[in-house]
Amino acid sequence: MAAEQAVAVNPPDTGEEKPDSAVVRDALGVGVAVGLSGFAFGVTSAGSGLTLLQTCVLSLLVFTGASQFALVGAIAAGGSPFTAAAGAFFLGVRNAFYGLRLSQLLALPRAVRPFAAQWVIDETTAVSLAQPTRRSARLGFVVTGLSLYVLWNLTTLLGALGAEAIGDTAAWGLDAAGPAVFLALLAPMLRTTTERLVAGLAVLLGLGLLPVLPAGVPVLVAALAAPAVLWARGRALGARGRAQDAPRVGAPDEVSEEDR
Repeated sequence: MAAEQAVAVNPPDTGEEKPDSAVVRDALGVGVAVGLSGFAFGVTSAGSGLTLLQTCVLSLLVFTGASQFALVGAIAAGGSPFTAAAGAFFLGVRNAFYGLRLSQLLALPRAVRPFAAQWVIDETTAVSLAQPTRRSARLGFVVTGLSLYVLWNLTTLLGALGAEAIGDTAAWGLDAAGPAVFLALLAPMLRTTTERLVAGLAVLLGLGLLPVLPAGVPVLVAALAAPAVLWARGRALGARGRAQDAPRVGAPDEVSEEDR
């Protein structure tokens, strides 16, 4: 039992070696590509009425793009800060589950974990899990996290300064930059039918409830799409299983060897 627990906590390496240069190249590619979208967040945040300091502090401390865009988007729509923060919080909860998996994979020293937790996001998790060994996973995590954190905060600052310089962002159409980037990051993640159904139902709930609910609340209601789709899928699979197990109508009864 102790040996099995040790294997579960410290998963063995696959034995496949990957050059450090390849890990760094892949990690930098993700870090640079996503980090540049911090400019869109800076523009969106400034256009939503947040100050330059507030915008930069959000990127420094929150550092999870989906939650940041959700927060400033709800504020821009007229929602209360508490409603906006609640929506951002629920989007950021997924990072806690990433942390559970990465804590086993990376096995970092306890003194380092509080600092590494700041970099536990979609991109660092994806790069780390794609590596064949623990050493390359650690390298991918560090390079992705460092490059993305630095570039995201730098482009956030540039975006906020640019928004202040051009004045009204709505006149330039830059208020749509945030949602566009968010959708661009989300779309490649929708690989299964269930994920697409959840996304589609969330869009219907969010857009359909906009005219009747206060700003920011439709985002929270849209979060119910996931449990609703999973419940419906479970019912459908259960019904299908019962149909397969049920005897066919009109089929002749099986005759046992003893009755023959």
